[in-house]
Amino acid sequence: MKKGLICLALMLSSMVLTSMAQARDTQYFLPIQDVLAMPEAKKKLDPNIHFVFGDSAVAGNVVQEHGPVVTYRKTNALNKTDEEACRWVMLSALLTIQERAKTEGANAVINITSYYDEIARPSATEYECRAGALIAGVSLKGEVVTLE
Repeated sequence: MKKGLICLALMLSSMVLTSMAQARDTQYFLPIQDVLAMPEAKKKLDPNIHFVFGDSAVAGNVVQEHGPVVTYRKTNALNKTDEEACRWVMLSALLTIQERAKTEGANAVINITSYYDEIARPSATEYECRAGALIAGVSLKGEVVTLE
């Protein structure tokens, strides 16, 4: 009887650990504007670097192309809702492409699309984020340019 209970307990604990180890990868399409409206975004994003999402019209002519930029960022999702973690990681991705634009002497990143698993999903209003139990991730692709 005692051996049977021990075996049952070991089997149940193994099942619990196995189910906890399985990765969750929930796909979200969330508003870009929610990220841009964050107080942290207003502090950290340079207003002199323009972000143009999807196939939105570009304000001004492209006078110099600096090449493509791709970033894949992850963030800790512990103690955050999926949406909170997604906003943080999207801000991190925007800061990364902003830094690339500054390094190149550019003033814009255009045609920004979600690029998770190397699948482009252009949108002027939403970005793709994947959230799991421990990590959230965003991938972006765009073109670094100088606008007149």
